[in-house]
Amino acid sequence: MASKRCNSILIIDDDDSIRETVQEALELEGFTVATATNGQEGIEEIPKMDTPPCLILLDLMMPVMDGWAFVDALEKDSKLAGVPVVVISAFTEKSKSIHAQRVVRKPFELDAPYEIAHKYCG
Repeated sequence: MASKRCNSILIIDDDDSIRETVQEALELEGFTVATATNGQEGIEEIPKMDTPPCLILLDLMMPVMDGWAFVDALEKDSKLAGVPVVVISAFTEKSKSIHAQRVVRKPFELDAPYEIAHKYCG
């Protein structure tokens, strides 16, 4: 029996236009996308998803819970600690201190999220 690919992605970004644009683009590619406006919402959103995410696209600078605090919380959950996190941020120098698979600098071309999603969810 062939294994089914995971297609669930969580986008955490407080910028409405970025979050909504990336969500729409990835949904058009066939991915199931959940969103949150900060890390705390992201933590609360994960249990609501039909399947755990195969990828988290994460901004760093957000109110309530920033990207660093979100990753700390994620890594404490044994079921979620292995989920790849890709940081999408204008603050790429600050992102060196976070445990992430990759960093994409804002602004970015829309092919970046496509490529990342296909790499981690394919």
